[in-house]
Amino acid sequence: MGGFRPRGWGRALGGVTIALTVTAGCGPYQYYGGTGVHDATEAEVAGSWVNVEDTRVTLRRDGTAVVRRLDGHDFDFDDGWRLSGTGTWELTDDSEGQEVHLALTTRSGVETRGDAEEADDGSVRLDPPETYAWDLYVDRDRHEKVRLFFFYGDPDAGNSYVLSRPRG
Repeated sequence: MGGFRPRGWGRALGGVTIALTVTAGCGPYQYYGGTGVHDATEAEVAGSWVNVEDTRVTLRRDGTAVVRRLDGHDFDFDDGWRLSGTGTWELTDDSEGQEVHLALTTRSGVETRGDAEEADDGSVRLDPPETYAWDLYVDRDRHEKVRLFFFYGDPDAGNSYVLSRPRG
């Protein structure tokens, strides 16, 4: 007689089990594939961007940038430093989507976030770099307006740091 043939819910449950097995070893953001946005213009990206606690990034049309109190990305975020200074930016596009490459070339200030992790000896880890670079993903919100973001902390967690246009 014929072998076992899963029906309806059996196939669905098998598919879910396979999907969970495949993703159990790595988080969904560990190998992020980009936003797929390819139509943002430099004019849309240029200007001021903000986040919490007075973070501000200004991308000037001439390719220069001013950064104020911007946190590090990925695991650097855990060190708790925030950088201020000047640098450059460039809008790029590849098969996965557009990114803004932001480079801090002249550091003018360093601050520590209030929730910064402590080192093993109880002190705040504050060893920020003199220069730094971020890759900001370009995305569109539900109103088709451009937004910028990067991941922070453990890449498996998928925490995103979103920069938006200032209100008013």
